[in-house]
Amino acid sequence: MPRVLITGCSSGFGLLTAVELAGRGHDVVATMRDPSRDGDLRRACDAAGTSVHVVALDVHDEASVARGVAEAVALLGGLDVVVNNAGIEVRGPVELVSDAEVALQFETNVFGLLRVVRATVPHLRRSEAAALVNLSSVAGVIARPFAGIYAASKHAVEAISEALHFELGLSGIRVHSIQPGQFPTELGANTVTAAAFTPDHDGYWTIAEQLESRAKGLGGDGPADPALVARTVADVLEDPAAPLRTPVGADAELIVAARHGHTFEEYEVLMRSALDHWEGYRRERP
Repeated sequence: MPRVLITGCSSGFGLLTAVELAGRGHDVVATMRDPSRDGDLRRACDAAGTSVHVVALDVHDEASVARGVAEAVALLGGLDVVVNNAGIEVRGPVELVSDAEVALQFETNVFGLLRVVRATVPHLRRSEAAALVNLSSVAGVIARPFAGIYAASKHAVEAISEALHFELGLSGIRVHSIQPGQFPTELGANTVTAAAFTPDHDGYWTIAEQLESRAKGLGGDGPADPALVARTVADVLEDPAAPLRTPVGADAELIVAARHGHTFEEYEVLMRSALDHWEGYRRERP
């Protein structure tokens, strides 16, 4: 039975991934900063007829990460899989995001991930079939306006994942980056908007609202099912030949294909056309 540790499981992709993997026979430690917030996870497990262990782990705190990993290893008898899911999004134009807000973004999405990697890799090396999965984003491939700092953090996750692919591959540890597009999860509901980014900045605010509304249509009709991300994580773990990077969602697949298959200038025209966003375009409109 594969032994799994997942971060950020109180809601969203972390919760869904914990339930999905437990349902597929994995022995799962679902971690979260405050275990008293495990109600939704417990209810989801009950509905699915499965169960997980819940352990306290705050990715912002190195001591908490060490304690959480040690407790997980004691409960499971080792580790075979680690899923770095904990993350937040800071929203706002780059020029309006404060140093403190940038630090919060990177503290969670980058430094938190690194703390978990450092704490868990020694245990993964003892496994005969180890894997490390990092929840990245399509924002790790492109940078959309008004989410540049979030994209920067996910670009960092992509770079770290690629380096780990080569480094940990020497020990037989698989590394995978999952790149979701837009899904209705608590990440969106809990987005931190930069304090200086207010409706008073009409030139930015109005365009940001328009773009956000238009972007929701890139994935087709209706909101995408976030359970697809959990199933993708599970499928990747079950496939020894799975690629390093897997985009998830129709919008992510569209954006990744457009970005990798064209020059930046060609990609810009494609995305501006898809979003009907020509404000600030400095060339002749196609």
